Amino acid sequence: MPYVRLPERSLLTVTGEPALHFLQNLVTADLDHLGDGEMRPCALLTPQGKILFEFLIGRQADGFRLDAAAAAANDLKKRLTLYKLRTKVGIDALDLPVLAVWEAPGLAAPELYADRRFPQGEMARLYGTAPDGIAEASADDYRIRRIRAGIAEAETDYPGSDVFPHDVLFDQNGGVSFHKGCFVGQEVVSRMQHRGTARRRLMLLSGERHLTRGANIEAGGKTIGTVLATQDTEGFGFMRIDRLAASLSRGEDLSADGVPVTATIPPWAGFALPDPANADPAGTDPAGSEA
Repeated sequence: MPYVRLPERSLLTVTGEPALHFLQNLVTADLDHLGDGEMRPCALLTPQGKILFEFLIGRQADGFRLDAAAAAANDLKKRLTLYKLRTKVGIDALDLPVLAVWEAPGLAAPELYADRRFPQGEMARLYGTAPDGIAEASADDYRIRRIRAGIAEAETDYPGSDVFPHDVLFDQNGGVSFHKGCFVGQEVVSRMQHRGTARRRLMLLSGERHLTRGANIEAGGKTIGTVLATQDTEGFGFMRIDRLAASLSRGEDLSADGVPVTATIPPWAGFALPDPANADPAGTDPAGSEA
């Protein structure tokens, strides 16, 4: 039952009786369906539908807990405060250690939350001090599990304000709701969903040799994606799936900085590669989604 400390994460709380209504009208996830004892992916978008802040969100006794990148937590607090106006909610930092725990069935801890980004309940979040009897693992032990699951995180793997929720599979893991009604950026992401125009997707990568973060993924001499995160020969990246489908149909090999790679859809994700006939090899943005 290992755990790892995540000093790159920080916590905020949004508390008070109007907290649910306040957040429900701002963020991408449907908080009415957020259960106790779980943290779900969520984001605050720009009006253009791109991810401004990405975080985990969960319920606590007096409101909600937000688990965000430490580098962005203060800016997230400021942005939420701007939206607050006269709403009587408290928006505060919560000074608790953030731990990732796995292989933890039966672990009894009051601050243990299932991390719903991971399939089959394999990962949990623990806030506070680790209980006696569980071993501390290395950051790489957690990182490789996150990479293999295809779980990208803002600030660590990709910058804010340049990524649509579909790019990081929020439409697949419940991070964005298409049924709850309006939130910031809702019109754009709903249009992408209903028109099927999301063409940039996170794909798992496996290389014959060490993969380099930031390397271009190429097929047939053309760039079709970018490596986002790696650990040795494994990683994930953004790829234009229409161009990937077209390249595979032509029998072209994929490479990243000259390293042969294979690309696969995360097994928990429900999307498929498009018909190769719909590829757009002449597009101006080699790795972009279009709304």
